[in-house]
Amino acid sequence: MSFKPLFEGPQSARQTDRATFIRQTYIHLAVSVLGFILLSAVFMNQGVGEMMLAKLAAGGRYGWLVILGAFMLVSMLATRLADNVASDNTQQIGLGIYVLAEALIFAPLLTMARYINPDIIPSAAITTLLLVCGLTFTAFTTRKDFSFMRSFLTMASFIALGAIVASVILGFSLGIWFSAAMVLLCAGFILYDTSNIIHHYPTNRPAGAALHLFASIATMFWYVLRLFMSRN
Repeated sequence: MSFKPLFEGPQSARQTDRATFIRQTYIHLAVSVLGFILLSAVFMNQGVGEMMLAKLAAGGRYGWLVILGAFMLVSMLATRLADNVASDNTQQIGLGIYVLAEALIFAPLLTMARYINPDIIPSAAITTLLLVCGLTFTAFTTRKDFSFMRSFLTMASFIALGAIVASVILGFSLGIWFSAAMVLLCAGFILYDTSNIIHHYPTNRPAGAALHLFASIATMFWYVLRLFMSRN
């Protein structure tokens, strides 16, 4: 005879749902990271990165704006799909589209990094992994709710986006300090996203939660990679 239903109240059920959701989210995240690594390797080995570098060079300084604009549109579509509550398959399709888009936008940067120094990519990847593990450990051990950071992170993101667009249009370099500041901003997003997963994110959208966290991690990797490239 089982007495579990007599003792398991709504609070216990919610905790169980949250724990299952967190586990599923990080499974989705791990699969996304693995997919990104595989796609990036394919794109570099098949010459996709070199082709995109050539197209960007032909398009002048506005080439990156076109890439950025296309990526933002794809990101919006992928996020809407990944946050779909009606279908798990739709959520996973959205996450898959986003991973593919990230791999494409990284292809020219990774190709350039490999030309500069092949050791840059694994060094940047390990550095990003250590930072993400430290931030995740902090969020889970302190159990602190970092939702108060949302307004600051949103404002800082718009300022950073404006600086990026202005640098492309006006033709000036943002420099190493901007990359360092972006790494710090991404650290804030990872703390915020992880806290949101622990405390607030709807438990029926693990792929959507994984997408938001993957986006923050990928952006951090982008700027860590740029820091290593600038040192070489």
